[in-house]
Amino acid sequence: MKLIGCLFALLPLLSCTEAPELLQNNNIERYTLVRDVFWASPDGFDLTMDIYTPRSGRDSYPVVVMFHGGGFLMNNKSIMDQSAAYLATNSEYIICNVNYRLLSDNDNTTTLDNIVSDAFGAVLWVTDNISDYKGDSGRIAVTGDSAGGHLSAMIVNRGTELSTEAFSPNSLRFTPSYLPVGESAEDVAERNGLEVQAAILSYPYDFYEGAVEGFESVTNPLWLAKGVMGRGVFGDRFNILEHSEMYRAVSPIDNITHSTVRDFPPQLLIVGSEDPLVTPASVKAYHSALQSAGHSTRYWEYAGQSHAFLDSGSNAVLGSSFDADAPPALDVMIAFLDEVFYP
Repeated sequence: MKLIGCLFALLPLLSCTEAPELLQNNNIERYTLVRDVFWASPDGFDLTMDIYTPRSGRDSYPVVVMFHGGGFLMNNKSIMDQSAAYLATNSEYIICNVNYRLLSDNDNTTTLDNIVSDAFGAVLWVTDNISDYKGDSGRIAVTGDSAGGHLSAMIVNRGTELSTEAFSPNSLRFTPSYLPVGESAEDVAERNGLEVQAAILSYPYDFYEGAVEGFESVTNPLWLAKGVMGRGVFGDRFNILEHSEMYRAVSPIDNITHSTVRDFPPQLLIVGSEDPLVTPASVKAYHSALQSAGHSTRYWEYAGQSHAFLDSGSNAVLGSSFDADAPPALDVMIAFLDEVFYP
């Protein structure tokens, strides 16, 4: 099924999960939660994250930086509230549930490289500040679902491609939305400041194929649902036919360095067996590409599940609910993280 057709089929799901009501958690005594921690304001747009710290008594904890899905146009960190709370309740990790800019923000002027820069900046902020919340800045994992999986993959694959110069056909590098005091983007790249120790990509969406299939079209329902017109994700001056290098630069599968050049951290790839938007075949292809380049990666297919099974709440269209469907996947994620951080 082509991308746009899939998006129309999933539009009821995507629109109904926009900014859901915050859900109560009966295990709040298992962790502390600090909501809406300010971490950056790129182009005057304030960005925040929620930080969950377990109350199990450790002096410090590894950290999971989490990015929500929604096709770069929908949702915010609240869609991951229940996943973040479950992980904080049932594991020994600090969870940082991150907001980033959407394409429709700032009067529909945000570009896709801006969003990647936000993901990079969030990890740098966490590295600089998470000790204030009992986090270990030397033990960080990134995770996300759909668009959030894409952003997590970009941190792994292109986290060394940083520059003070703005992203363009002549500079296919990114300027993080947050930089440590006294450091340039080039300084961070030189010391590999975006290095993480693990990544979990849940039904990761690869943008290049989506652009080929019409993501930028005015008929894309994600744009319509946000009340804005579809447009080029890098601005109206650029398009995939004439500037394919820009689109390739934000495509994780086109940016897999061989392990003899740069070794990626262990990765877990997750997808539902019935997902029509991010198909098992596409995730298997990414898994194979990583393995062929010598990287440590694991593939797990969730039988009977479609897209967005990690989202908070329930969805009548897909017949799914967080309570029924998310915990088995989150338990697989915890087991993987424990192998990396608590061997």
